[in-house]
Amino acid sequence: MTTAAVSAEAGYSVQQVRDLERLGVIAPAARSANGYRQFSTEHVRDLHAYRGLAFAVGPVEARRAMREIRLLSPARGAALIGGFHSALNSEREQALLARHALDSIGAEAETDARPAEGDAMTITELSQALGLRTSTLRFWETVGLLEPERKATRAGTARSYPVSAIRDARIAAALRAGGYRIPDVHKAITALRELSDVRVSLVALERRLDDIAERTLALLRAGTVLAQIIDPKPDVA
Repeated sequence: MTTAAVSAEAGYSVQQVRDLERLGVIAPAARSANGYRQFSTEHVRDLHAYRGLAFAVGPVEARRAMREIRLLSPARGAALIGGFHSALNSEREQALLARHALDSIGAEAETDARPAEGDAMTITELSQALGLRTSTLRFWETVGLLEPERKATRAGTARSYPVSAIRDARIAAALRAGGYRIPDVHKAITALRELSDVRVSLVALERRLDDIAERTLALLRAGTVLAQIIDPKPDVA
């Protein structure tokens, strides 16, 4: 097959096909006597696999993986692809944790006034509101669950918890009460901090879960070809 034919079959431009060959995403093409590239149907197959892999894990990681699985032992190549599945599953678990955290604090009375951005609590006020010890809030701060501000006082400085920190504290309290470990609570709060608008965060989390599902399916679809590259079997007569 010519470069143009591969381009048409795989949905990449001619230059992209050349670039992906140069980057090791596909195996080097054979050369005819006059120097022109001669591709096979396997190159088209591998380009389709790369497209799915790039959608699943990003083009940088996909290019690296396509290069390395041609050189690694079958065991290490399989472990490399397995790591992508594990990472996607971790993303899903984090998003589910974050959604559970929002569900845990979402059932507030409609009559309660929404806190304004200027509102804040002292460590004593927050501990009393949540029914926790102040030492617990200090510990959560040391492990990255809470990020209070510091306010100058006559005695030095004191912790001040703005709306965002109060929300994080409530999430941490709800998840800890539900039996979640500190690392899992940290994952949930980190996921929520990445959302720019808390008011639509549940919608955003549902979209993230849908995206992770689509990426996982893309990785699964590419898996058959990736397995053939990792451990090519001889033709059976």
